[in-house]
Amino acid sequence: MSQLSLKRVEKSFNEAHIIKGIDLEVSEGEFVVFVGPSGCGKSTLLRMIAGLEEVSSGEIVIGGRTVNDLPPVQRGIAMVFQSYALYPHMSVYENIAFPLRVERLPQAEVDKRVGAAARVLQLESRLQQRPGTLSGGQRQRVAIGRAIVRQPKIFLFDEPLSNLDAALRSEMRIELMELHKRLGSTMIYVTHDQVEAMTMADKIVVLDAGTISQVGSPLQLYHKPDNLFVAGFIGSPKMNFINGTVTSADGTTATIDLGALGTMNLPRQSRAVAGQSVTVGIRPEHLRLGQGEFTLAVTPKIVEHLGIHTVTYADLPGGENFVGLFEGDPEVPEGRPLQVGFSLGQVHLFDSAGLAVY
Repeated sequence: MSQLSLKRVEKSFNEAHIIKGIDLEVSEGEFVVFVGPSGCGKSTLLRMIAGLEEVSSGEIVIGGRTVNDLPPVQRGIAMVFQSYALYPHMSVYENIAFPLRVERLPQAEVDKRVGAAARVLQLESRLQQRPGTLSGGQRQRVAIGRAIVRQPKIFLFDEPLSNLDAALRSEMRIELMELHKRLGSTMIYVTHDQVEAMTMADKIVVLDAGTISQVGSPLQLYHKPDNLFVAGFIGSPKMNFINGTVTSADGTTATIDLGALGTMNLPRQSRAVAGQSVTVGIRPEHLRLGQGEFTLAVTPKIVEHLGIHTVTYADLPGGENFVGLFEGDPEVPEGRPLQVGFSLGQVHLFDSAGLAVY
């Protein structure tokens, strides 16, 4: 049975239609990430699950029970916000224990739950300190501890790492993944950072303008995006796109005119038809210097030498920005032409509506 079901869930603020009929199933123990650009509705959807926003229409079911009319405290959820929202005058112990104090649980039970959470989060030596003496990562752990002690059915995380610096975000990602493994709880995590989504999720829900664009595992979305939006959003740097026209197609091979870049023959089954406008996609990391099954001549205008890899930026004749990602630190001078090649088996193809045609 699904731990969480969303059935045609919608949300409007006056005339603004924010969430446009979401259907989603989340299984028990899954780590699900809602990802998408700012304004796509991911935080609003999370707040609706939490009970902090009313549902305009549709149904939210948690553990087999419809919760639309239940307040947050009765939904069996615990939420961790972007802001730590800790009480500065209270000790770490009392911050973690606060929701249990509200429930008026016996002191022995409070001690038991706070101690268990502190052990999981490695905060045992910090329990008598105040939040002002802690690092940003430790404060976020206290906020997570406050959620753990409630023993919820579902943990909800609303961009909890966005206030941390890059190095600390990376460390906290690992800590949250380890926490998920230890607790085995259902977790729903909101972020605009697709790297967080790719590294943390069992299942990613890509949101675009209040609708679900695609749901799948990180590698499913990476290797088989359903549409241009997902193809461009998942992966860093983003996928390169080149406009073209199908000149012939027989179901097993599609010939595509790329203008000044030449003609590409894709020897794979597809739904492409002759005369169709298409977009060809190739990921920067699938390029290699020199010849390939298909080769382009590009002139890098910017080259980033990052040690572990090198990133080049160029413009194609059609005006498309073209990014290459190459292992190590090869000699790639700016302003000088070079050839880059790739395998036709790594090409993505999308129709004029932005949908994948194979």
